[in-house]
Amino acid sequence: MSVWLPSAPCTPQACVEPAGSATAVPRAVLRMTAVLVLVLTGIALSPLGGLIPAGVVRWWCRAIARAIGVQVRVTGTAAPTGGLLLVANHISWLDIPLLGAVRPARMLAKAEIGRWPLAGPVVARGGVLFIERDRLRALPETVARIAEALRAGSAVVAFPEGSTWCGRAQGHFRRAVFQAALDAGVPVQPVRLRYRLADGAASTAAAFVGDDTLLASLWRVASTRGVVAEVEIRDVIPPGSHLDRRSLARAAEPGTTGRPRRTHTALVA
Repeated sequence: MSVWLPSAPCTPQACVEPAGSATAVPRAVLRMTAVLVLVLTGIALSPLGGLIPAGVVRWWCRAIARAIGVQVRVTGTAAPTGGLLLVANHISWLDIPLLGAVRPARMLAKAEIGRWPLAGPVVARGGVLFIERDRLRALPETVARIAEALRAGSAVVAFPEGSTWCGRAQGHFRRAVFQAALDAGVPVQPVRLRYRLADGAASTAAAFVGDDTLLASLWRVASTRGVVAEVEIRDVIPPGSHLDRRSLARAAEPGTTGRPRRTHTALVA
């Protein structure tokens, strides 16, 4: 177990239920193709980085979910400007575009991705903050870089559980990333993610856990009818309200913060 990547007991065999209502194969193939086109477009535009308007980034992130056949319900509003640490429970690869639709932000990613041929440099130009997960000595430097980005006015997205869970169970938030928010003196905004079916029943179709492959997960989502992603943006935790990272992490965990902000509710088909 590393500082950044604790293990989770969830596996596709134990946790991911078969799709209850499947869409036709041709439609699933079209969904997969649409997602591929959107991702390639995003990669092509990633060198532009901060030159891309925030509204365009949010539209692109929402389009990823729509293309794969997922409806998105958003409750609450994220702080629109200034340094902000956005933290959420982690279930699926879909969590990343969902958080990008809340507010364009710099993502945390494992350092191995930065060393991938072709993809590594492209991701780096997109402003990703890389984490040396297996080097404890690198932790203070990583926290300092996150704090620097927050002080500069960026939003930073983190999944403090450190691993994906199926959605029926969840892990505790690791404390390290919250130190960056304390050091930078910026607010923390928790987001709770859930995946359901159209009838309201909880769904594990979107879960990306254990030894699951990205292709298998993509196909499962594309071929499942009526998946709904619920994005519950909760109250901002203001700077100075918690004096240590332990209590701040505990306050940000799903189910422990205050009521979500009811400023708007949006449904994206």
